[in-house]
Amino acid sequence: MADPARIKTEGTFENSAAGQDEKPNAKEPAAAEDEEEGSSGQPASKRLKVESEKKKEKRQKVDEDEIQKMQVLVSSFSEDQLNRYEMYRRSAFPKAAIKRLIQSITGSSVSQNVVIAMSGISKVFAGEIVEEALDVCEKWGDTPPLQPKHMREAVRRLKSRNQIPNTKYKNILFH
Repeated sequence: MADPARIKTEGTFENSAAGQDEKPNAKEPAAAEDEEEGSSGQPASKRLKVESEKKKEKRQKVDEDEIQKMQVLVSSFSEDQLNRYEMYRRSAFPKAAIKRLIQSITGSSVSQNVVIAMSGISKVFAGEIVEEALDVCEKWGDTPPLQPKHMREAVRRLKSRNQIPNTKYKNILFH
């Protein structure tokens, strides 16, 4: 999903979309001429470049559609939902702690990209546990805030559905 904080305003969005529509139209006649010449008249690298440009334009159009959908979604949030969403967007695990943990497990240094990826995965994992804990809280008839018993039950349920690996018992593949 696109970040609503980085979303352009609707007026800017329309202007940039209009500017992008002009560029492909200017290239379309050239692409049509390329197709008329046939594949024998063009080097393979040029054909690949034209195909990659088309894919890039398609991907950009999909991204613009996602941004527009996010704008509609965020604009329909209540104030409480918007505050929660902003807190979710700002929250992150400390990169130094994640890096230290990964290095202590692997025994080697890791790149910044690995740290960023693990931080994101950890955030999603924590979100899944909290979401399940909220379901447990609601099912038990309790009201938030979450308590440790809700979190423990959420982890137990996720383990029973094999969404969290069970670390106590190792499956022995070969005897």
